[in-house]
Amino acid sequence: MTGSITDVAGILVGQHHRIDEDAALGSGWATGTTVVLAPPETVGAVDVRGGAPGTRETDLLDPRNMVDRVHAVVLSGGSAFGLAAADGVMVRLASAGVGFPVGGPGEVVPIVPAAVIFDLGRGGSFGKRPDAAMGNDALVVANDGPVQQGCVGAGTGARAGGLK
Repeated sequence: MTGSITDVAGILVGQHHRIDEDAALGSGWATGTTVVLAPPETVGAVDVRGGAPGTRETDLLDPRNMVDRVHAVVLSGGSAFGLAAADGVMVRLASAGVGFPVGGPGEVVPIVPAAVIFDLGRGGSFGKRPDAAMGNDALVVANDGPVQQGCVGAGTGARAGGLK
């Protein structure tokens, strides 16, 4: 697909979401997570804006800090709860030896900045939100193929004002 983020060599994208027929009744799932897996030497930067940003590990990317590389980026629904999706990505990357070296062989901490959107109760149940398992599931399917766009992954429960 031309014009896709996966056109950049080494970039992989995985998405996992849950949506079900009960979502229309406000009792089911309507949320998801997107993972962008970065090549080994990817330099990360961020500009956090908004009145209530939900982020994790973005302060690491300040140029004054020691860490400037990222291993993956997680985008998720679930508001602040959705930041837990990064846990699943970190665990899987660490088990593969991918991360910032902090000790002996294989002792690494993956650098996985994350950002979330507020989709709680917007087409699904307030209590149905992304977690570490959903982050892991999105990472498992990451590939360099076409990236599905629209109401998928982190955008599953997204709304702009009252519009889906």
